[in-house]
Amino acid sequence: MSTSTTPAPPPGTQHPPPARRAPGPARPTARRGWRRALRRDWQLYSLAVLPLLFFLVFRYLPMIGNVIAFRRFEPGGSIFGEQWVGLRYVEMFLSDPTFWQVFRNTLWIGALTLVFCFPVPLVLALLLNEVRRTALKRFVQSVSYLPHFLSIVIVAGITMQMLATDGPVNHVLGWFGHDPIRFIQEPEWFRTVYVGSEIWQTAGWGTILYLAALTTIDEDLYEAARIDGANRWKQIWHVTLPGIRPTMITLLILNIGTFLAVGFEKILLLYNPLTYPTADVVSTYLYRTGVESNSFSYAAAIGLFEAVIGLVLITSANLLSRRTVGTSLW
Repeated sequence: MSTSTTPAPPPGTQHPPPARRAPGPARPTARRGWRRALRRDWQLYSLAVLPLLFFLVFRYLPMIGNVIAFRRFEPGGSIFGEQWVGLRYVEMFLSDPTFWQVFRNTLWIGALTLVFCFPVPLVLALLLNEVRRTALKRFVQSVSYLPHFLSIVIVAGITMQMLATDGPVNHVLGWFGHDPIRFIQEPEWFRTVYVGSEIWQTAGWGTILYLAALTTIDEDLYEAARIDGANRWKQIWHVTLPGIRPTMITLLILNIGTFLAVGFEKILLLYNPLTYPTADVVSTYLYRTGVESNSFSYAAAIGLFEAVIGLVLITSANLLSRRTVGTSLW
């Protein structure tokens, strides 16, 4: 039986390219995949409905009210203002020396809070990670993050009672022959008092995120480091810190984004007219200007300015983090 063979093409010739399929409408595979996933896991997706509604109602819809920063608003009138005034209120706060004073105070308190409050939970988590007694570790964790569950009013009340002229702190100073210090009335002490109370209230709670991140580090990495002769400090530096670096960068970016939004409630409870030179920040100034003085348009212009700066800070921090360490939020 013979078989027919196809003669080879002569040299210098090429096979003709395959015929291209006529262009047609793209098949919506991605859309069908999304619908299939939604039908399959609709119970899980339904959990996101309430958070999305919360952000829509309380975060995004109120942004429409920023229009009064460029319009004259009067209580009882239109919610979008009565008359267009352009950048008048922006020029007002840019030329207001009081605004720049509270802006400097905000930068100072925000920077001190970031410098001291950000690394304390990390250090505490690293120390707790080295504790081998489970009972002691749980006790320290419970005691450290218990202040987080206290109301800010209670925290401010405890702080004022502890630092009062006849409070426990001044009693201890009196044992060493020191005169009582008016911590709450002296402007130069306010920033120390605020940052100290913030560390006490938030340090323990922040360790939870770092302890959770520490559990994801492979134990084989520590074993390999010990075989190479690394001591505990070198293991922390070369294994632990690189392992939790994404968590550190994420929290740092979030803290930078809220750099200007320092604790309004706590400052409002702790400060008084005597400490305004160092305690008055943008948020408290907005409260007095907008709510107490009924200058809503002026306060809205300042709030919009603060929000723009916060957006620039978090975007810059995210870009810098992505280019330097390769980790970012988006």
